[in-house]
Amino acid sequence: MAYSPDQIIVTAGASEALHIVMQALVNVGDRVLCADPGFVSYAALATLAGGRPVGVPLDKTFHIDIEKAKSLMDGARLFVLNTPANPTGAVESKESVKALVEYAEDAGVTIVSDEVYEHFIYGKEHWSAACFGDNVVTVNAASKTYAMTGWRLGYLAAPEDIVGQCIKVHQYCQACATSISQYAALAAYTGDQSPVKKMRDEYCARRDLVCSGLAKIGFSFPIPEGAFYAFVPMKPALVNKIIESGVILTPGSAFGANAPDYARISYAASRDDLKRALDRIEKATGE
Repeated sequence: MAYSPDQIIVTAGASEALHIVMQALVNVGDRVLCADPGFVSYAALATLAGGRPVGVPLDKTFHIDIEKAKSLMDGARLFVLNTPANPTGAVESKESVKALVEYAEDAGVTIVSDEVYEHFIYGKEHWSAACFGDNVVTVNAASKTYAMTGWRLGYLAAPEDIVGQCIKVHQYCQACATSISQYAALAAYTGDQSPVKKMRDEYCARRDLVCSGLAKIGFSFPIPEGAFYAFVPMKPALVNKIIESGVILTPGSAFGANAPDYARISYAASRDDLKRALDRIEKATGE
């Protein structure tokens, strides 16, 4: 999908892009659909905009249940699609993304496609929602791809009528992303892309290290296909014990109502640190 400059807003990270989309498009009481479990910001931003977040269940492999998603779309305002997904690492197939976009268009629902992990996929392919329909807002950022989280540089791309509404919020809540970050991101996007592949391969190796280590301890879960998180079945008491041992985990309850007995583990750390974490998890599990 190609966009003109008038269809793009440069934002202070993907977080601002998501915020201004919600503020611009969601009216009081509007339903906003998002995966459950899913990234923590979606439901919170929908609520801040006066909307009603509604969780879309996942199947046993952490992919969106397409038929259940369709059943929830009628009368909804937005559907937030995140692939590769945080916290699960799931990557939706071309067929699933296409089906969601086409059904949403028929139902009058706008897709907000959060694609910040698009370059960290292992053995599958990324499909952008905007390839399959016009009623899509694409959100992305330099943060993950170029390890620029602190630079706060993202963007949204959308039809001009949506961009026009988003600018009304953007110009008062942010004015503009810092010029220093914009120049840095320009250098990243137009420069040598080989470090991105190198990072992806390293994350893949770390994923394999963490997932094989957790499997040896006795955990069973879908292997993440993208991003840099493992979503592991784990009772809250064990999560607390592991945290007390010095390993940072995020309880599944932070990501929605459907995963209280899970925890998210990030493998965006050195291999040595990940090995130490696995040792502590094993000890905590065996106590």
